[in-house]
Amino acid sequence: MTAIANVWELARRNVRQSGILVAFVLIVALFAVLNENFLSPGNLTNIILQYSYILILAIGMVIVIIAGHIDLSVGSVVALAGSVSAVLVIKNGQPWWVGVIAALAVGFVVGVWQGFWVAYVGIPAFIVTLAGMLLFRGLAARVLENISLSPFNTPYTDIAGGFLNGLFGGNGYDVFTLVVFAIGVVGFAFSQWRARQGKIRYQQAVEAIWLFALKLVLIAAVVMWFAWQLAHSRGLPIILIILAVLILAYSVITQRSIFGRHVYAIGGNLHAAELSGVKVKKINMWIFINIGTLAGLAGVVYSSRMNGAQPSAGNMFELDAIAACFIGGASTTGGVGRVTGAMIGALIMAVMSNGMQLMGLDQSVQQIVKGLVLLLAVAFDIFNKRRAGIAR
Repeated sequence: MTAIANVWELARRNVRQSGILVAFVLIVALFAVLNENFLSPGNLTNIILQYSYILILAIGMVIVIIAGHIDLSVGSVVALAGSVSAVLVIKNGQPWWVGVIAALAVGFVVGVWQGFWVAYVGIPAFIVTLAGMLLFRGLAARVLENISLSPFNTPYTDIAGGFLNGLFGGNGYDVFTLVVFAIGVVGFAFSQWRARQGKIRYQQAVEAIWLFALKLVLIAAVVMWFAWQLAHSRGLPIILIILAVLILAYSVITQRSIFGRHVYAIGGNLHAAELSGVKVKKINMWIFINIGTLAGLAGVVYSSRMNGAQPSAGNMFELDAIAACFIGGASTTGGVGRVTGAMIGALIMAVMSNGMQLMGLDQSVQQIVKGLVLLLAVAFDIFNKRRAGIAR
């Protein structure tokens, strides 16, 4: 009974994160039952390729939301960054890496621009980024002269569509993919063990050792099954490596750096953060520089995936990124959220979109379902806060 009580208490304390993970598993299971091709190697690879740019945007957006802001301009920045890259690479014949650097630079400048108005002028981020949504969409159309540009050269398209395979051989499957994922599983298990030992040293509650081991075994089994599917398709997507690096880096930044702690402090209680010496203006500035640069990277990935640039690119991407963060456990009032949660939220959006497309559902029905899921996620957040208030 003690073990059961321990599990229940940990689950209750982490209901936001554990709940969204359970929801993700159930959604995947539902679409797997409804369509036998959903978990096929080819379709799993397509999910990664098709929604990678939303995952990138969600990483930056969750930091913005934790700080108590919102960014409505990222879709337009994706279009502008892709447009600049296309003009340089396609129209002017520059190397692919020049286009990538230029797109990132565009995102950086956009971040400086919006960060200045939010941090130093004091205009709410909602207004600044709403203006940016219109401004950067117009600039994208001007840069492209209201026409689409295509195609990019092969190195550029490999960013979002290339694969690493055959490095270690394999008979009908790619050994290299399996090795990379196995190393990742070992690294994850080691980090979880260290985190557990740290909690024990500080006399914090931890789950029973059998439950800890079971959790690691289940995660390892799911991850290696996913790796097996990729290995039987086209190998390890290059974009998946980029995503893994970003997720690891930003998980460390948000959870273990001074910058991350200050972001949470600003979102949790702005006045208290100011009194405790947090340089709020500087942090807010870097928050928007970060989201701008990541939007520039998403612009590269999207234009690479589409093999071209269009003035209408990135339309509604900001809403998908925001929805991913809220579905993944970020709070509407700031101060709460994790990069891993945003990734799960983004994967839920990706799985729902892909699953409904395989079922042949109309686009309008897909929008209705996504809207309902977002509404329920925010309602769940408010319910948890009210329950916590009653408990106190």
